[in-house]
Amino acid sequence: MMELVDLTTTPTEALPLDAFKAHLRLGSGFADASLQDEVLGGYLRAALAAIEARTGKILFERVLQWRRTRWAAYGHQPLPVAPVTAIASVALRGADGVVREVAEELYGLERDTHRPRLFALGRSLPAIAEGGEGVVTFTAGYGPGWDDIPADLQQAVQLLGAYYYEHRDDLSGPDGVMPFGVVSLLEPYRNIRVLGARV
Repeated sequence: MMELVDLTTTPTEALPLDAFKAHLRLGSGFADASLQDEVLGGYLRAALAAIEARTGKILFERVLQWRRTRWAAYGHQPLPVAPVTAIASVALRGADGVVREVAEELYGLERDTHRPRLFALGRSLPAIAEGGEGVVTFTAGYGPGWDDIPADLQQAVQLLGAYYYEHRDDLSGPDGVMPFGVVSLLEPYRNIRVLGARV
């Protein structure tokens, strides 16, 4: 069993609302120009979430917590998303609910574009007891600002947000539809699992 939880959220001021309005060719300079900001922000957040789910890449920097009941291997554990910039803590929760922090000198982070890993600095990661879980808290994402995100992913967010905006009244399409142009932009970022690799 595994569970990935966001401990922080992307602040509204980090969303590229002005760039998105320009992309949609919405008028500017009017007294009520900000009336749609909340709605447009919702479409941007939906686009960000869809792109992160499809690629396994975290766009805006956030702190996440990952829980699992066993490690994939004794000496290392691939992390579920990328890029990961820092591991804040590793802890073991016993079946009795008691949490024990793992000393920082026992593990490290192997950075990778697609498959970052938590790895043991000794022979193996501390064992997860039966009925317990390992809890890894880490920072992931390209950075705190819109300009930290690669340009092709920025374009994918704009295109998908615009698609959601333009089809907001069309409920007949299949779930999870993503325009071909967006899919093409995301293809280099998709993490293709090979040889039965497990997270």
